[in-house]
Amino acid sequence: MTGERAASGCLVANDWICGEYLRSRSGELADATVQHVWITAASVLIGLAVALPLALLVRARPRFAGPVLGLTTLLYTIPSLAMFSLLLPVFGLSAALVVTGLVLYSLTILVRNILAGLQAVPDEVREAARGMGYGPLRLLCEVELPLALPALMAGLRIATVSTVALTTVGALVGKGGLGNLIDDGVQTTFKAQVLTASVLCVLLAAVADLLLLGAQRLLTPWARARSAEAGG
Repeated sequence: MTGERAASGCLVANDWICGEYLRSRSGELADATVQHVWITAASVLIGLAVALPLALLVRARPRFAGPVLGLTTLLYTIPSLAMFSLLLPVFGLSAALVVTGLVLYSLTILVRNILAGLQAVPDEVREAARGMGYGPLRLLCEVELPLALPALMAGLRIATVSTVALTTVGALVGKGGLGNLIDDGVQTTFKAQVLTASVLCVLLAAVADLLLLGAQRLLTPWARARSAEAGG
């Protein structure tokens, strides 16, 4: 009984660290975390699907490099409040508003990294593949993209971690995942909620980065082999 009173006492005292908050609000924390994860994942995946064709366009038509890279950089400089306000007439107060804004923010990182990876593929490798009868699509899928994976995955990791952080801004329209809890906690000076939601955001970013790093190592065994040879 004394332990229960002590546990609930941290809520009354409004402590930063409170086990009772975790116990009593576990469902709310889980829902916010799930929303945060799916908004982040959807934004990054859609951003990747948009960035790849743009990078291929720039690689094939260098004259488009200035406009495409300039536009993606300009989009990244727009403050989140202004970005959401510009998109509001189209999407309303919805998760699509947040996802679209995050997709636009991710493009500056993804397009540049994909383009850098593709441009780093040696010309002699391309010529050898063409000599073996590889068409443009097969050359891209079986030669160029695999060799560009390190740069692509590096950009994907940066974009993902950045998106985890930016998703919290979706609290402006009530679709910010853990950002909703942070915003509500700040408004009500609920310390345990602010700290817990903030720590979960950091953990999500760290876990996402580690998962993508693991995926990169699995998808690029030749890079591991080179590292092992260099270490040896």
